[in-house]
Amino acid sequence: MALKQVLEILDLLESAEIEEDIIENYFLEKGLDKQNLGLQAVKGEKGETTSVKIQILGTEGRAGGGQSPTLGIIGRLGGIGARPDKIGLVSDADGAIAALSCASKILDLSRKGDRLKGDVIISTHLSPSSPIIPHDPVPFMDSPITIEAMNKYEVDKRMEAILSVDTTKGNRIINRKGFAISPTVKNGYILRVSEDLLDIMQTVTGKFPEVFAITQQDITPYGNELYHLNSIMQPAAATQAPVVGIAITSEVTVAGCATGANQCLDIEMAVRFMVEVAKAWGMNQCSLYKKQEFQRLEYLYGSLERFKTLGKKGKMK
Repeated sequence: MALKQVLEILDLLESAEIEEDIIENYFLEKGLDKQNLGLQAVKGEKGETTSVKIQILGTEGRAGGGQSPTLGIIGRLGGIGARPDKIGLVSDADGAIAALSCASKILDLSRKGDRLKGDVIISTHLSPSSPIIPHDPVPFMDSPITIEAMNKYEVDKRMEAILSVDTTKGNRIINRKGFAISPTVKNGYILRVSEDLLDIMQTVTGKFPEVFAITQQDITPYGNELYHLNSIMQPAAATQAPVVGIAITSEVTVAGCATGANQCLDIEMAVRFMVEVAKAWGMNQCSLYKKQEFQRLEYLYGSLERFKTLGKKGKMK
């Protein structure tokens, strides 16, 4: 159970200003080494945000010279708040809440003697005053910084697989309360859904697993004037690692800028899922894609890495 950690993070983030020393002290008191915590103010054209990166070392992780692979968990969002237009945490904050709650839960496990085998790197950003932008069917939260800047701070080369967790309630693609996973994306290919993740998901939820649809344009970078479901798959444009979206969902469309919409139990369930994936990933008991199938795809059809770029320059004729 990770409800305690989710509630702690919710309380930590529901503030008009992000105080780095409070964030730092919270994780240091959990047992995190200060050198494995990075907090950095990042300025953009639309304001400022705080980049957060946490590395939790495993018993046999790469950082210590071991062979267990490294998992990345990215809390994707525009902002945790929309001040001065909105008071309090917005729905879009779910990604940051979930990612930091994963860090908190894994650290608590470590303190009690249950260290994971592999290293886990958790990253997100915290902006309590992000702008609101129009989007169909409901408004989205914008970010003070660009997607390119976000990927620069959140996507780490040491991540050998990435779970990208984001609020995904402002759509009519997945309309179930709880969370859902995407097919795996790697180097421009949308691959089949990981059977290992489906197994873990149904064990954690006690229900049939939920999968949400993504399209080719959803995995292209923002800035190409194409419609995107949201930014959940944007890390895939900045890494060679396989990426899976973890969408926190609802039955009805909820605006990213809506307040009072953070469902603690849904976030907790997503956190519990990601922690279970982290356990299995470090023990080489979980795969996000079939390597031989991917190699066969590239052999037959070539590279699709062009979909990780903005594509052709100039206007359509």
